Order: sequence, then C-alpha cells, then structure tokens
Amino acid sequence: MENKHDIESSSGCGGGIVVPRPSPFDYLPEDCISNIISFTNPRDACVAASVSKTFNSAVQSDTVWKKFLPPDHSSLVPQSRVFLSKKDLYFSLCHDPLLIEDGKKSFWLEKTSGKRCIMLSPKEMWITWVSSPQYWRWISISEARFEEVPELLNVCWFEVRGRMSTRYLSPGTYYSVYIVFKTKDRCPGLGDLPIEVKVGLVGQELFQRFIRFVGPMDQRCGREMSDVTRPEEREDGWMEAELGEFFNEVSCDDHVEVSVVEIKSPYWKSGLIIQGIEFRPTKKPVN
Repeated sequence: MENKHDIESSSGCGGGIVVPRPSPFDYLPEDCISNIISFTNPRDACVAASVSKTFNSAVQSDTVWKKFLPPDHSSLVPQSRVFLSKKDLYFSLCHDPLLIEDGKKSFWLEKTSGKRCIMLSPKEMWITWVSSPQYWRWISISEARFEEVPELLNVCWFEVRGRMSTRYLSPGTYYSVYIVFKTKDRCPGLGDLPIEVKVGLVGQELFQRFIRFVGPMDQRCGREMSDVTRPEEREDGWMEAELGEFFNEVSCDDHVEVSVVEIKSPYWKSGLIIQGIEFRPTKKPVN
C-alpha cells in the first residue's frame, strides 16, 4: 500500500534524506527563499526541499504553508485542535476531513495542489420519499463521514438532487463530481440499470451521462456498457461513480447542481446506501 504521506517524505519535505548539493540560492536569506517557495504549490515545495539543506529548512517555514492553506482555515478548524506548524495543519486537512456547516458538509484539501474538496451530506440533498420510513431509512455506520446516511428500502421513483454554492470550492479549477455509495445484494431493481445523471452550473448547459451502481453480469452487454460509466472502489471501502465535471471560474454566488434519476423502469428498487456527493479537482491525464 502506498504511504499516504508520499509527498511529505518523497523529497525531504517530511524529514527524508536531503541531497547536500550547494545552490546559488543558498546565499539568499532563508526567509527570502521561503517567500519564493510560497508562490509555488505543495508538491513543488516538497521537491524544492531536496535541493539543499537550506531549502529544506526554508520549506518548513510557516510562511510557505500558510500560503497553501485556505484563507478561512482558522474558522474551519476547531480551536481544540493544536498543531505545531502550518505544515502539520496543512497535511491534517489533507488526511482528516472536517465536518462543516453543522455536519452537513465534509471539507478537506487535495494534497498535491491544496485545492478545496467537498462532500455534500445526503441531508443537504433532495431525495424523493427520503422522509418516508417505508421507502428509505436513516442509518448510522462507523465508516460514514456523516452521523446518518440514507438506505434505500423500496421505491419505484428514484430521484436524488443536490445543489451547492461554488464559494466552497477553489476558483479557476476543473472539478469532477462523484456519488459515493454502497450496495446490498447488487442493488435489486437499480444496480444493473443505466441511470441518467446531470452536472453543471445553474443557468448553463449541464453535462449529461449515464452511470451504473453495479452493472450487468451478462458480458454480452459489453457494447452498451462502454457508453455507461461503471463504479470504482475507493481506498476507504466505499464505491464511487463519476457523474461529470465543470469549471469553477470564480468562487462567488454561482451554484452547481447535480441530479441522479431513474424513473423509467417499472421495477421496485432497493439496496443502495448513499454517503454523499463529492466534489474534487479533476485529475489531469498522465501523458
């Protein structure tokens, strides 16, 4: 298993071996070097730590890591949590998501870039019949981020919608959106159906595609499956299916909306547990 602290330690940022080669920058004051590095990004800062001992020391400075933290970080982190440095605080926000907005959103940072990530709680969504105990029930499970998550018991009309202000996200960033879930007994009546999903900014054309929560067991369906997004297992044991992506130009009063709908099939549907809808920076393809 890959060490979750890979960028902290891969190039001396977390106390690894530092190559003691001299650099012309070594003649600059250390605080000047720290200030220069603060205009890069967390990954580049960790690479810079391997340049020399002077650089490694400069990278540890709070000047560097304060620039990588969101401006409102002090209001997000509970005062009961104490950190020895801004770097420790930064990596804590990468590895240990915080509950914000009265536990209705989960917030963390993307480790290599410092971009904001958000998971929207089901209690912030509009789910048809979710308040009717004969159709859905709210359960508490230890592996969920939120206090309660909904389990689908039996519905014919499946409809999940979410909406969130883009001010929670990083500006100038492409975001991918995922539904995070678990299934029971292959999610009868729903798991093998193509589900229509839409993602986009309110007032703009929405990104549309089809996903499956499980997928057909019949391999003869392979041609159709190539046009439908299949779910993938996450490191935390949950499943996720990518719903689409959008560009967040600025963090202001724009809103992004998401819908996951299956109302055409006449069959009753069950066996789905929804943890949330997740927004995280789109991964760039590796050349």
